[in-house]
Amino acid sequence: MNQSTAKPAGYLQDAAARSATAALLGTPEGCNDQVVGTILSGWRYDLSEVSPATRTDYEAHLLDCYHCRARQRLHRTIDVVLLALFTLSFFAFLLATAIIHRAPWGQTALASLHTAHLSFAVTLQTVALGGLLFSLLLWIMVALMTPAPMLIHNTVQQRRLATGRQRL
Repeated sequence: MNQSTAKPAGYLQDAAARSATAALLGTPEGCNDQVVGTILSGWRYDLSEVSPATRTDYEAHLLDCYHCRARQRLHRTIDVVLLALFTLSFFAFLLATAIIHRAPWGQTALASLHTAHLSFAVTLQTVALGGLLFSLLLWIMVALMTPAPMLIHNTVQQRRLATGRQRL
């Protein structure tokens, strides 16, 4: 099989060839080239910052090595799931902040501290705002430290091209 014209196998093709678990976790035998496999695993299988000449060699290895391809797929799956989780968390805290801001709890005192009353709504709203900011910070960290945003962008572009070709 010529490596330059070979198409990378997708999850479904790998799962059909072996098993769904092996398609994400790799094989018990491990990588077929331990030196390259160790380098790729140290980079978390991220080839976005690698020079184009080196990238072609590593991409060829990923086409040949089922284990490394599965491990790369696992890492990208974790990255995308983290982005989705922090996005949902952000919107949940945003909704909680809006609901608490409009709720009738503003008059309920949580505790009397000598001369000031600590409002239950203000306390809940502070916690919700803290969660909102924490979710946003974690989302930004995942987006900056992983190639997941580029992966999502490339996937969307490929889907658009595929649907555009089907319409013609």
